[in-house]
Amino acid sequence: MPHDAAPGGPGKLDPSQSRAITARIARMSILTAAGLIILKAGAFVLSGSVAMLASLADSALDLGASLITFFALRYASSPADAEHRYGHGKAEALAGLFQAVLVAFSAALLLREAGLRLLDPQPVSAGAVAIGVMVISSAATWILVRAQAQAVARTGSIAVAGDRAHYLSDLAANLAVMAAIVLAVIGFEAADPLIAAAVAVWLVWTALTIGRKAIENLMDRELPEADRGEILALALADPRVHAVTQLRSRASGPFVHVQMHMILDPRLSLSEAHAILTDAENRIAAKWPAADVIIHPEPSGADAGHGQTLFRTPDDPARPPHRRGEPG
Repeated sequence: MPHDAAPGGPGKLDPSQSRAITARIARMSILTAAGLIILKAGAFVLSGSVAMLASLADSALDLGASLITFFALRYASSPADAEHRYGHGKAEALAGLFQAVLVAFSAALLLREAGLRLLDPQPVSAGAVAIGVMVISSAATWILVRAQAQAVARTGSIAVAGDRAHYLSDLAANLAVMAAIVLAVIGFEAADPLIAAAVAVWLVWTALTIGRKAIENLMDRELPEADRGEILALALADPRVHAVTQLRSRASGPFVHVQMHMILDPRLSLSEAHAILTDAENRIAAKWPAADVIIHPEPSGADAGHGQTLFRTPDDPARPPHRRGEPG
């Protein structure tokens, strides 16, 4: 499989590579918003359209959101320091949550406008300049959201996904306006508020999806079962490893954090046990370059009820250890 086609997601890319991808997309987002601001400002001066002024204000909001995403991504990918020993990856989830709120706010405004238009229908009017600007704006936004989709597939970035949802809302609104104009021309004047309401409902669903992912990240939800299974298989790949228990994982921006207990032969020396653990960490790191792995060795047959049990799930004491050849 070519390197560019490798499966992506948190922890699967080297942090510097993930940062390069997300930074490039964030800069593209900023440039797109800035370009649309200039274009719409010119169209407003020429047409004096209040609708164009509203679209200009929306693009200004886009620029502000993209700038926040850009700095959040940079901060999230920065290495751990003395005050943040687990890194700064949660900044991505915070940016994604901000984008979700922004999309939900846009949906609320759109629903309000649609309701007012249904109660008091207004003819849809737009000059050639306004239509041309919407076409250019839609094309530029479509190029951006496609590039953002590729970046999300590679990095799993919640912040980029949130920014993409925001620009998708703009794209949907632009297409809805153009569709409403066409339908209004043929006599269906109610198309404008009805299409706007449909777009608003879709935006609410998008905001909920992005917000849920951001909250799951902030709440340290476990990695997907497929990812946990891959990590478990890598840990058990050494025949000297008897079993693995207490596997815990969480994503944090471009990074993942993994902890586990590894059951080993009690007759091994400390140096031999350390070598087995190091080999396991290296196997995981080869597939998960941005994974922070902590492995606790345990002698086979020993009582596992040591230490604090505060973060042990209720079924852990009764759950048999994962042994080589068993599913995760």
